[in-house]
Amino acid sequence: MENLISPEEQQLLLQIAREAIHEAVGAGSPCEKQEGKGNLLEKRGCFVTITTRGRLRGCIGLFSSDKPLCSTVREMAIAAATKDPRFYPLTKDELGEIELEISVLSPLKKIQSIEEIQVGVHGIYIEKNMFRGVLLPQVASEHGWDRTTFLEQTCLKAGLEPDAWKNEADIYIFSAQIFGDR
Repeated sequence: MENLISPEEQQLLLQIAREAIHEAVGAGSPCEKQEGKGNLLEKRGCFVTITTRGRLRGCIGLFSSDKPLCSTVREMAIAAATKDPRFYPLTKDELGEIELEISVLSPLKKIQSIEEIQVGVHGIYIEKNMFRGVLLPQVASEHGWDRTTFLEQTCLKAGLEPDAWKNEADIYIFSAQIFGDR
C-alpha cells in the first residue's frame, strides 16, 4: 500500500490517539477534538494497537468507516484501551509505559488462491460460518511465519481449527500503512 499518510499526519494521528486514551482512563481533561484535513478526512478503516514493555495490551479496529480517519483513530484508541475483551481496561498507572501503533487499512479483497497472500505485505481476514478472525500484516513478519502458518494462526484467532481455511472459508487480504512510537 502506498504511504498516503504523511509523517506530519502520522504524528497528529498518534497525538489524537494518545490524548483520547489519557482522557478515557481519566488522566487528562477532555481533549479538544483535533480537526483533520487532507488525508485525515478520508473515510478509512484502521486499527490501534497498544503495547506495554513490548507486550500487547490492546488492539481494536475497523475495516471501514463512515467517519473521517481522525475520528476513527480516536474511537479505536479508546476502544483498544478500554474495551479489548482480552485485557482489563488500561489504568492511569500504565500510561507512562504505553507505545502506540496505528495501521491505516486498504479495502478488503477476497482472494481465490492463497498464492495471492504476500507475507509481510498483507493482513488476513477469514470468515467461515459464524466465525471470523483477523491478523494484521505486521503480525506474520514479527513472528517469522510463512503463509501457511499465517493462515493457521488467523483460523485459530477466529476460533476455528488451524486448517479450516482449506474448506469453504472466505479469505480476504488487505494492506496497511503502519506507523507508531517505535
